[in-house]
Amino acid sequence: MKLRSSRIAATAAAVVVLAGFATACNRGSDSNSSASGGKPAIGVDLPRADSDFWNSYAQYIKQDASAQSLNTLPVSNSQNDVTKLVANAQVFQNTGAKAVVMAPQDTGAIASTLDQLSARKIPVVSVDTRPDKGDVYMVVRADNKAYGTKACEFLGGRLGGKGKVAELQGALSSINGRDRSEAFAACMKEKFPGIQVIELATDWKGDVASAKLQSTLAANPDLGGVYMQAGGVFLQPTLALLQQKGLLKPAGQPGHIAIISNDGIPQEFDAIRKGDIDATVSQPADLYAKYALFYAQAGAEGKTFQPGPTDHDSVIIQLPNGLEDQLPAPLVTKDNVDDKTLWGNNISK
Repeated sequence: MKLRSSRIAATAAAVVVLAGFATACNRGSDSNSSASGGKPAIGVDLPRADSDFWNSYAQYIKQDASAQSLNTLPVSNSQNDVTKLVANAQVFQNTGAKAVVMAPQDTGAIASTLDQLSARKIPVVSVDTRPDKGDVYMVVRADNKAYGTKACEFLGGRLGGKGKVAELQGALSSINGRDRSEAFAACMKEKFPGIQVIELATDWKGDVASAKLQSTLAANPDLGGVYMQAGGVFLQPTLALLQQKGLLKPAGQPGHIAIISNDGIPQEFDAIRKGDIDATVSQPADLYAKYALFYAQAGAEGKTFQPGPTDHDSVIIQLPNGLEDQLPAPLVTKDNVDDKTLWGNNISK
């Protein structure tokens, strides 16, 4: 069902978030509340700093922080390390957090921490990744199976249903890596059986992707396409490798390797304009930040939500361990790359 107008009015100020990365003090819930007019403290952990996508997300968090006035604890960064994420969550708990925003990169290893926070009645909003187990108040995420399907349909069409495609997979320990990989494989099998998919597991690491793609190109000089599951970490090393091998041909020219990516960062848009890559699926980094903070504040205030369509063009679905707000993620090609509504055209590079 739609979020009611009364709820929107009641929480309009709740999207007012993070008065700055380090404005809140570490003296406990009473001090934190008084520092922000009695508003509950919110802990925010950034997942990594080695990805252009996540750095863009951090910029949106910072922009919302400067524009709004919620009570937040100092923002942490778990640096793609679940052990650090667990420790950061403990710090939030110990310093008075009434809600926590995180983006666990290993979605299987965070369950006990989620259950611990739930036992303390601290709601957790998980951004972009869906924890496999453990109580979660809300997952703010796009439909990652749709990413894989869109990539498959685009490459399948560009290659005319024949040839070879290398798939730079994310970590299969992550629900995102699994969803994208499974959907891509299922779509190729059903719609384009004449295309051979070469799956390259990368653990979301650009250097691993580059090394495996180099070996794949050596063994398959007739490679016709590449699906990059994360442009934020794969774009630069992939283009550098193709340039080095003399294989970076502009779209439309003979020898061009068709490439589709996921993320929607400005660098991908520039690559589309140049013809270096053909398309990307734009993950809404701006909406991830906006609604993560919205739901964190709502959770801290004890509000609840139900499955169904929302008033921001998404759908909330029921999970075994919570709810998920599935935000829209459009396909971006040369035809719409200059669309000013795309977040990648509205943030500094």
